[in-house]
Amino acid sequence: MKIVRIDTQIVEIPFHDGGKGQGITPTTWHTLENVLIRLEDEHGNVGWGEAFGYFVADATKALIDRLITPLLVGRQVDDIAGFNRELQLRLHLFGRYGVTMFAISGVDIALWDLAARREGVPLHKLLGQARREQVAAYASLGRYADDEVAPVICEKALAMGFRDIKLHEVTVPEVAACRRAIGFNVPLATDVNCSWSVADTREWLPALAELQLAWLEEPIFPPEDFATLASLRGHGVPLSAGENWCTAVQFEQALLSGAVDSIQPSVTKVGGISECLRIAALAERHDAVVLPHCPYFGPGLVATLHLAAVQPRVPQVEYLFVEPAGWLYPVEQLRQGNQLQIPQGPGLGLDIDLAVAERFRR
Repeated sequence: MKIVRIDTQIVEIPFHDGGKGQGITPTTWHTLENVLIRLEDEHGNVGWGEAFGYFVADATKALIDRLITPLLVGRQVDDIAGFNRELQLRLHLFGRYGVTMFAISGVDIALWDLAARREGVPLHKLLGQARREQVAAYASLGRYADDEVAPVICEKALAMGFRDIKLHEVTVPEVAACRRAIGFNVPLATDVNCSWSVADTREWLPALAELQLAWLEEPIFPPEDFATLASLRGHGVPLSAGENWCTAVQFEQALLSGAVDSIQPSVTKVGGISECLRIAALAERHDAVVLPHCPYFGPGLVATLHLAAVQPRVPQVEYLFVEPAGWLYPVEQLRQGNQLQIPQGPGLGLDIDLAVAERFRR
């Protein structure tokens, strides 16, 4: 397929999560920043992708516009995975990870969507043999830093049909308050975003084990300290990480080190669908559980659903438990309780709401 046009835009959608939006990010977090990529081929077919934004949207967009667009427009792309590798090689001077890989991720997703639309088949048909038509989702809550608010939000998620909950609380008492509210029959995890010291993590693991934590996510900094993560395993609390790892190279290093019990690639960060397929092969080889990181309700989430269709090692996907002011895709229509339907239309299987994109365009 020949790419004749590429357009990028930042769509910033306000959301409400019942909290103050403080604690996880450098400044207050109350909007979803989507870097959208629109590709058009020589026949007028269109594919959409999403590159990770989240406070760095302008840098991600600039990298696509300045460095990837000249390499792509006018290019015949018949091997998407091969072109992905070429981009990584051509752009490695600007960093192997971070915004460089975010940009490559978004373009890669758009290429796969476009390829599937050209074939008139759902994206998952190009990725492998579909094993299911729906996948379980867990409610991924914000950080409330309030042992009264957080339990109430947990109960709200359960009332909406979710059966598994992930917190972003960073103290044992806050996690304990949520456990008391929902009981021990509901799987409960927490993501502390690398905010604990190694010593504190070791001290708090026994208490978290008593709370029967489903997993502890990214306990320490830096997230790629695989040896230390491995030393924290085996104390009654499964460890998970990978949201901040890029490329299959880091995932292979983590798996070889025995760093975690489950891995969490993010399709909008790790290198796109092509890199997620490489990571899936590693997971198969190392008998690893895959828990994708996939918030924001854009092409990245929909691409994650198609990847889950062909990956039996994905038991569930992440569902950001917030209320956006607008939806790029009718995601809630895909949800039945804790199950997300995998779209069956051509490409990603859903058409982006251009009116919403224009309304919240930055």
